[in-house]
Amino acid sequence: MPELSLYYYRDNFLQLLDTVEDLYSDLLIADELEFLNTYRELPFAGQCLYVRLVSRVGPWFRERRLNYPELDDIKAALNALLDSGLLLEASRLSSEELGRLCTRSELATIFSLGAGSKADLLAQIAEQEGLSALLAFDGQRVVAPAHVSIVELMQLLFFGNHYQGMTDFVLSDLGVARYYPYRLDRSRRLFPGRRELEEYLTCIERTERWKLLQEESHASSMLEFANELLAESPRYVTSQRRWCRLCNGLARQLERDGHDGTAIRLYAVSQLHPARERKARLLERVGEHREALALCQAIEVEPWCEDERDAAQRIGSRLLRKLEGTKIVRSRDSFVEAELVLSRSELGVEKQVARALSCDWQGVHYVENRLMNALFGLAFWQQIFAPVAGAFNNRFQSVPADMYEQTFRSSRQELIDERLLELEALDLAEELPRCWRLYHDYQCRWISWKYLNEPLVAAASSVIPKNDLLAIWRRMLFDPRENRRGFPDLLALGTEPGDYQMIEVKGPGDALQDSQKRWLRFFQQEDIPASIVWVRWADA
Repeated sequence: MPELSLYYYRDNFLQLLDTVEDLYSDLLIADELEFLNTYRELPFAGQCLYVRLVSRVGPWFRERRLNYPELDDIKAALNALLDSGLLLEASRLSSEELGRLCTRSELATIFSLGAGSKADLLAQIAEQEGLSALLAFDGQRVVAPAHVSIVELMQLLFFGNHYQGMTDFVLSDLGVARYYPYRLDRSRRLFPGRRELEEYLTCIERTERWKLLQEESHASSMLEFANELLAESPRYVTSQRRWCRLCNGLARQLERDGHDGTAIRLYAVSQLHPARERKARLLERVGEHREALALCQAIEVEPWCEDERDAAQRIGSRLLRKLEGTKIVRSRDSFVEAELVLSRSELGVEKQVARALSCDWQGVHYVENRLMNALFGLAFWQQIFAPVAGAFNNRFQSVPADMYEQTFRSSRQELIDERLLELEALDLAEELPRCWRLYHDYQCRWISWKYLNEPLVAAASSVIPKNDLLAIWRRMLFDPRENRRGFPDLLALGTEPGDYQMIEVKGPGDALQDSQKRWLRFFQQEDIPASIVWVRWADA
């Protein structure tokens, strides 16, 4: 494993800034461009120290506690940062800020206080001038990095999200994570212009406001906030998902508080599940049964996801019974089942069943969701990593940003249709192992490389008929988020094409999950061999 440079954090931060400038310099404003230039003009140690400080939880830091062995002269670096305007020197501190900077014993010494908890001591010094006392005690400055909001903006522009961070650089540098070399360029960047960026930042601000409103639980403030959201919907697709998630969250809270009308209006403008399902439930609750039924029927024609389709069927059946007395009798599940009596063992129940069945098959493999997800990822690798606008925003992505959204397939419809036709003509027993060798060890959220191997991929693609795999993949493409789970635990393979079975294992007390039932129903419909083994302990 390669070793990191002493100054890896500074090098990575410069890479981040360089990438942002390369992709987004045309939409950065004067203050942001000035920040880039000012940082680059800092002396080396100043650059290092700024990254150290801006990466830590602050905002304030005591100079005497700054200890970075790789930096020879921290005082000089601090002076350079202060001169450049990238560092602030404290002029006052609240008692809360003081409490974050000092231990209980330090507070007692600085302010000549007796016994008591840290909170008690802070309450006693609340009205005192804490900064001057701390400066006298330390004999050194209290500082904070400036322009933190610009750094946060740079990280947003680089990563395109708020859940990735500088750790991804480290994992890549260490060789822990190897990413597929997709292209990043201005023509496919997440934010085409400044207006899109500003609208996205406004959505972030509103999300923070929503968090505060939840803490305060002020119904009138929530209603006011709802009217604000309803008055101005997003103009750009980059903000759509975040805005819809906000509408859904606020609507759900208003629904709980009894403000059904406003909740319905919020759900009506959201384009993100479960907005339509929740709206149908609320319409039913307020007595608008025909409108609710029409919505359920519309959902069944073009569902957004599996959960929504199931919900619409349940709600629609109930509404038909209320409106027309029509009782829709749905057939009960009738899966292929078997019972197996086993002795208790430290070995997991799935592995015990695999061992017990191995005499009837060439091989019984404990795969859960991993194998089918991997076969899907290999078959559609180029479509997953296709250069779609807004899909790839940094070089540390294991799937596109919209992988689990409703737009994944629609944004790549032509590419996916072409690939499906191609797969129909190919020998999958050759194609899937070839893809395995070609893409092996690149990060892809569909494939757990360490749990699978090429011989298993080759065996599965040789025995499972092509039409079965294509049917499974088409269903996965409809709802990648939901349909990546629920596959049976075991895959039993024979020696001839078509001689296989997927087996769901249920130990004593276990029950089938909704995602598992969906797959088992689908397997029945497509005549794909699948069964359930119910395990009973011999000593029960």
